[in-house]
Amino acid sequence: MSEHTREAMEYDVVIVGAGPAGLSAAIRLKQLDADLNVVVLEKGSEVGAHILSGAVLDPCGLDALIPDWKAKGAPLNVPVKDDNFYMLGEAGQIRIPNWPMPPLMNNHGNYIVSMGNVCRWMAEQAEELGVEIFPGMACSEIVYGDNGEVKGVVAGEFGKNADGTPGPGYEPGMELHGKYVFLSEGVRGSLAKEVIAKYDLSKGKEPQKFGLGMKEIWEIDPAKHKEGSVTHTMGWPLGSNAGGGSFIYHLDNNQVYVGFVVHLNYENPHLYPYMEFQRFKHHPMVAELLKGGKRVAYGARAISEGGYQSMPKMVAPGVALLGCSVGMVNVPRIKGNHNAMLSGKAAAEAAYAAILDGRASDELAAYETEVREGAIGQDLMKVRNVKPLWSKRGLLASLTMGGFDMWTNTLGFSLLGTLGHGKSDAEATGEAKNFKPIDYPKPDGKLSFDRLTNVSFAATNHEESQPAHLKLKDPSIPVSVNLPKYGGPSARYCPAGVYEFVKDEKGDDKFVINFQNCVHCKTCDIKDPSQNINWTVPQGGDGPNYPNM
Repeated sequence: MSEHTREAMEYDVVIVGAGPAGLSAAIRLKQLDADLNVVVLEKGSEVGAHILSGAVLDPCGLDALIPDWKAKGAPLNVPVKDDNFYMLGEAGQIRIPNWPMPPLMNNHGNYIVSMGNVCRWMAEQAEELGVEIFPGMACSEIVYGDNGEVKGVVAGEFGKNADGTPGPGYEPGMELHGKYVFLSEGVRGSLAKEVIAKYDLSKGKEPQKFGLGMKEIWEIDPAKHKEGSVTHTMGWPLGSNAGGGSFIYHLDNNQVYVGFVVHLNYENPHLYPYMEFQRFKHHPMVAELLKGGKRVAYGARAISEGGYQSMPKMVAPGVALLGCSVGMVNVPRIKGNHNAMLSGKAAAEAAYAAILDGRASDELAAYETEVREGAIGQDLMKVRNVKPLWSKRGLLASLTMGGFDMWTNTLGFSLLGTLGHGKSDAEATGEAKNFKPIDYPKPDGKLSFDRLTNVSFAATNHEESQPAHLKLKDPSIPVSVNLPKYGGPSARYCPAGVYEFVKDEKGDDKFVINFQNCVHCKTCDIKDPSQNINWTVPQGGDGPNYPNM
């Protein structure tokens, strides 16, 4: 690398990721001091290109950050009008009444939104305040200072050959240094993963737990469209194979978000989350809604589900973890965007106070305190036992005991204390010989689609001459361990068809990585039973191009 020297630029705060957490931090810093130098680096081709969320947004985060968001034209245009919960069986459904549910489960006052479009609008607000935002800039490594502190990041490295050597048009990228670096990369970000490991930030915490969320946008028959309607289901088709459920949100323009979440702690390695989602759409209730409509977009994303007890320490010298880099999703509410925004605001306030004090590159302890003891911690404390109950005792226990526990927590106590999660999702995977393979119906091309056809609706694209950004710690493991022992689960858990096992000319098994298909969901990094796949960033601008996810 010696012939390629990197230029360095100095900032007060460097923010990685233009999601709700990163943009909230940038906006808040500039609200506090217009003279602060703040930069946001985004790996997507534009702000919002890599944002995928349900999403029913609780506006409390926006209220705290930009109280006049309505007057400023924030794209929160569809208030929730009604809330439905159903337990599905194969042929029918039972509606779960709303009255026994704790008040926190009520969506009154929330909005059905495209988080991609909310982030695009937030980026405009940030730029008006003087924040520099650079899309298409993937942050590929962390720059450490002389005392082991995080000093900055490397962004914008382009033009490597497939073998990792510099190609003819190689650009070494640039070092961006900050008094503080905020990592708001979303779930299982590559830099956050490195920082958590380097500073042992998960010590004494429960393992983080995850779900895989898959989502399609449908344009449906106007006669069936009910703007503002929110439906959640549990039960079929997953049954006892896995935890999870669905969401169906009616937004404007006769569009519906149809989403499906599979908890990644499932044991049966034959489970195929994507096909569970496709099968779900054939349930009579869902099929009737979608019939005559057309799917216009598809995408997938991992969701952090560990909750309060899985949040790692959020600060180390010079760096703070924001939003889903920590894991702030309220699982029963299926909401994390409001907490991501509040975390960005809290990190900004802690960094501003520190810089005002003449500090730099130390630990922003005030940020961590605010997250754990303020609104975010209070939101997550109340629901902390729902996920472990679901994982260990099943759906019914999570509904009854979890519901009871949420009610008592609303009153300020819990009979259960704080339950642990135990294993990581990778460790939860069982051996193939102990489970029956699952027979999935073939997609019909009308309601259900094969994986590769659907991936084309994510508009994902990767420059093919670059090194694969999905790196194997040991290239022999997929064929020597994962295929015989676990049935080669990567061919199924990836919602984009990146991994496949093929026979070579000698008839031997060969592992193929089609990294061009990757939608940056990070499931492989989480679920691989051998923990052999390391998800890293491809060059900037590559990946999905989500329109209004």
